[in-house]
Amino acid sequence: MTTTAPRLGTALARLLILAAALLGTLLAGAAPASAHAALTGSDPKDGAVVAAAPKEVNLTFSEQVAMSADSIRVLDPAGRRADTGEILNLCSGSIVRYGVALRAGLPDGTYTVAWQTVSADSHPISGAFTFSIGAPSTTSVALPDRAAGGGLVGTLYGIARYVSYAGFAVLVGGGAFVLACWPRGASVRPVQQTVVRGWLTLTGATLVMLLLRNPYTGSGELSDAFDLAGLKSVLETKTGAALTSRLLLLGAAALFVAVLFGAYARRTDPKEKKDLAFGLGLGGTVVAAGIAGTWALAEHASTGIQPGIAMPVDILHLLAVAAWLGGLTVLLVSLYKAPSVDRSAIERFSKVAFGSVAVLAATGLYQSWRQVGSWSALTGTRYGQLLLVKIGLMCVLIGIAWISRRWTQRLADPKPAEETEETPQAAQAEETDRTEAEEAEEADETTGATAPAESAESASTSDPERAAQLARQRAAVATARRKRERDADPERTGLRRSVLTEAAVAVVLLAVTTVLTSTEPGRTEEEAGRGGTAASGPAAVPDRPVDIRLPFDTGGVDGKGIVRLSLDPGRTGANALHLFVERPNGKPLDVPEIKVALTLEAKDVGPLPVAPDRIQTGHWSASGVQIPMPGEWRIQVTVRTSEIDQTTIEKNVKIG
Repeated sequence: MTTTAPRLGTALARLLILAAALLGTLLAGAAPASAHAALTGSDPKDGAVVAAAPKEVNLTFSEQVAMSADSIRVLDPAGRRADTGEILNLCSGSIVRYGVALRAGLPDGTYTVAWQTVSADSHPISGAFTFSIGAPSTTSVALPDRAAGGGLVGTLYGIARYVSYAGFAVLVGGGAFVLACWPRGASVRPVQQTVVRGWLTLTGATLVMLLLRNPYTGSGELSDAFDLAGLKSVLETKTGAALTSRLLLLGAAALFVAVLFGAYARRTDPKEKKDLAFGLGLGGTVVAAGIAGTWALAEHASTGIQPGIAMPVDILHLLAVAAWLGGLTVLLVSLYKAPSVDRSAIERFSKVAFGSVAVLAATGLYQSWRQVGSWSALTGTRYGQLLLVKIGLMCVLIGIAWISRRWTQRLADPKPAEETEETPQAAQAEETDRTEAEEAEEADETTGATAPAESAESASTSDPERAAQLARQRAAVATARRKRERDADPERTGLRRSVLTEAAVAVVLLAVTTVLTSTEPGRTEEEAGRGGTAASGPAAVPDRPVDIRLPFDTGGVDGKGIVRLSLDPGRTGANALHLFVERPNGKPLDVPEIKVALTLEAKDVGPLPVAPDRIQTGHWSASGVQIPMPGEWRIQVTVRTSEIDQTTIEKNVKIG
């Protein structure tokens, strides 16, 4: 029984519907602010109540981030800026910490810290939390509901990312398929169109990402895509440099495509064609690796643990994906559109696909360990769950590929002798009879007449229009005959169907992979959870000692300096008092005497004198300092630097 392959239009429509449905499901369920860096700590903490205004607010992240002047904003209860706008780099070793200095003399109340930055793997992140000075208060700060990287711009940027991956796979995999598997395909029009469209798709998607990068990481307004100042700032970032490099490499890829479908396709001398194929293969591999490197150098492989290993592994992973899925796409187009595909080409692609799967398994295993890190993260985080979905799809894809491989083996087996022992004369006669009958039938249908048939020579001399009509009829009949022959081959029909199914699953797999690259890795998410920046509620008392800095100037020799005072735990009851006297350059300053007095004017308490003991040069201490009740206490410090030079400095602090 003869099987009939599905029509290409219907098959492609099903593929597009499947891809659209999957993308809608994945993008609808994805958190808009998901990214690879996470806020793991802050000082003050979220919800904390501090006795005195801190000098700065600092944030700790799980990985390196790119800071701008407005990355951290501190807003007072009325919504006004309470920070100086000066970003402080407090990074030390593996600790990624940035802060912003606060203005002096901040009043009591609840302050909002809003932050937005870009992680080292190019994804924007943002958030906000509050802390209070003295006591919590109402606040009029209104923060935008949309997180960084969300909204229409985020959706368009995500689609462009997906399209760029697809274009890369078709461009690289299609070129590899022609060079390594089917050299004759370089002169086949549908193959040429597919690879060229892959180049156009990747180039267009890269340009769109470059334009959307500024609003994607900033305002979120689509109109900012054409802001030249914003575009200039994007070009100065790592991601902007990667996208620009990709465009330059795509120029080299255009030359590769032109030579592949031009000079290479026209070569007839076997030795010349082999030499040109070697040059194209070498140059194409370098360009393809360079384009893949623009992802590896700018995204998740460039940060986290072992980036020196992760980046080349990521390049290999992308190249293997392109060789398999891109070659599969060109094979599918060839099976439906090309006059015929050499069986040897299908066999060679089967081997290429097998090698690609082996590379994908090895590199994917390493990437999974690097990004997940634990079994709990594999099942308990969104990244781990998506990874399990991807692994499941890979298993399905490998199973379908195995079926395709079986069809390929059947296609390569020689047919039985009785099916091939047809004489050339008989085959030619049968073909001539069928062609003439079909031509006559179609001619009758076209002209609506039953006039005697005319020869091609007489038609061309008597009626050129009639000759052209007969030529079109012969071409149509020949095309229909070839299609019937292909459809009558059950092995080829089975291969076409299995490859079509394989391509459909590949579309789904590519969509899952795109979402996975913009999701916070399980390892990072667990680290952020252990860091825990959220508090159960505002603390009733400060969560840290009272720390104040008091500059002084007695007017004598060595009369200028700073007193750093610490009152621990900074609440009612017994406290430990430490004073550090320093010169302006930060070195310890030995003074003859230092005294402290505490006064609560609202309750008419004090001054309560404290006589600290000298511990060492510049360090004085007193234990058991009693704070009888909460309130706003005035701390006075008297510093004597000589027999006659002394001064008293003071500061009011809230003690819970």
